[in-house]
Amino acid sequence: MNTMRTSNMKRKIKVLVVDDSLLFREKISKGIAQDASIEVVATASDPYEARDKIIEFKPDVMTLDVEMPRMNGIEFLKRLMPQYPIPVVVVSAVSHNVFDALNAGAVDFVTKPDLSTQRGFDFLINELIIKIKIASMAKVGHWKKEYADLKTIGSMNREASSKIIAIGASTGGTEAIYNLLRAFPRDIPGTVIVQHMPPVFTRMYAERLNNSCLMEVKEAQTGDRVCQGRVLIAPGDHHMTIKKSGSGYIVECTKGEKVSGHCPSVDVLFNSVAEVAGKNAIGIILTGMGKDGAKGLLAMRQKGARTLGQDEKSCVVYGMPKVAFEIGAVEKQVSLEAIPQLVYSML
Repeated sequence: MNTMRTSNMKRKIKVLVVDDSLLFREKISKGIAQDASIEVVATASDPYEARDKIIEFKPDVMTLDVEMPRMNGIEFLKRLMPQYPIPVVVVSAVSHNVFDALNAGAVDFVTKPDLSTQRGFDFLINELIIKIKIASMAKVGHWKKEYADLKTIGSMNREASSKIIAIGASTGGTEAIYNLLRAFPRDIPGTVIVQHMPPVFTRMYAERLNNSCLMEVKEAQTGDRVCQGRVLIAPGDHHMTIKKSGSGYIVECTKGEKVSGHCPSVDVLFNSVAEVAGKNAIGIILTGMGKDGAKGLLAMRQKGARTLGQDEKSCVVYGMPKVAFEIGAVEKQVSLEAIPQLVYSML
């Protein structure tokens, strides 16, 4: 029994690399295989070949180029996930395609940097190794059903205008937040969000949410008011905090060192909400790897805020909510589907 447990712990993550460029396939395969916990079991040049390799090699994770001939990566994901749910890390240029891929079932993404320099390629490989390890622990295949069940709740009461909602998420969070906001009404209390994401993508993500949700959604800028009917997304590479301004709040976005491994950091946001808004706040921690946000959510709860954590079953990665729950930061742990109505009842 002990031998079996030891061998399971040492088992490498089997990866399938899909890219139409032979050079890129080889460079990625060689790069990620340098990590002792990763084994590249196969490569494929297009989705049709990839489908056959998935059946043959049963990889744990697939890296997937979005732009490919014969069938693009997004269409492939739409066809693949219902039949062969597999954790996928998308490799893409800076483009809205990334969000289409996440919507189609990808767990996470990395962007193609300037590959004319070794430094750019090294950064890509390091990011890819981290995302592959996270993806190997992600749950896929079930989440579309979970999210499809979210029901829109009615209008908020007048007292809601003085409240503030703070949300933190990482892996799996883009879709969780998207579906959560779509369930909220136009007059949602002022909402501030940290979703771990690189610069540029946070603006694109905010624009995408703004076009599909009832409330105004924008990438935050220093001085933006936190007000009813508005959602502010922390910009990539900037921490976001709230400050009192008259009877309401404004945000401040500043560059800084990583906190809890991230910039923007959920802990930074939650700690500021705890200090400034206290019992007038609701904190929500969603799917994500690591522990960012757990201590900040605890600070919020200790200051009288209501706090919610996403449950394990509905998380893509039950990391951040798990740590928050274990340290007593989470007042109620529920499915993503149950959060909108619970927030409504707390206002």
